[in-house]
Amino acid sequence: MRQLAMLALLMTLVAPGAAFAVQPDEILKDPVLEGRARELSRELRCMVCQNQSIDDSDAPLARDLRLLVRQRLQAGDSDRQVIDFLVARYGEFVLLKPRLEAHTLLLWGLAPAALLVAVIGLLLMARRRRPAPSQAEPLSPDEQKRLATLVGPSAGEP
Repeated sequence: MRQLAMLALLMTLVAPGAAFAVQPDEILKDPVLEGRARELSRELRCMVCQNQSIDDSDAPLARDLRLLVRQRLQAGDSDRQVIDFLVARYGEFVLLKPRLEAHTLLLWGLAPAALLVAVIGLLLMARRRRPAPSQAEPLSPDEQKRLATLVGPSAGEP
């Protein structure tokens, strides 16, 4: 009985990772086309959820996009043609990973540029920083007199 309870607990913990939003009526009969559809669906952003792929989203729009991907594949479109069709219809935002093109260079280049500026700034700060002197300079006679008056006559003498 205890083993059965442990198995049920394990299945409960593992099952959410295996759950997908794709409904049984969406799945294509051809396993090759279905594999391509699933791969494409993982690359496309749900316009409602925004940080989920349409493969993971339960939103009605995501379902419509999954069906559209499958229709385009059944019509004979290549993966690139399906992606191009969706980008033309919904814009670059539909892609979870934007393409590296002239108008997305800022998006792709800003993070490495910021990292480079930070590293250069840290190196410049490290170069300008002076090392602490290894040995303190001895006090001048005037400084010794001032210290003696502040501390008192018995502090420094044995």
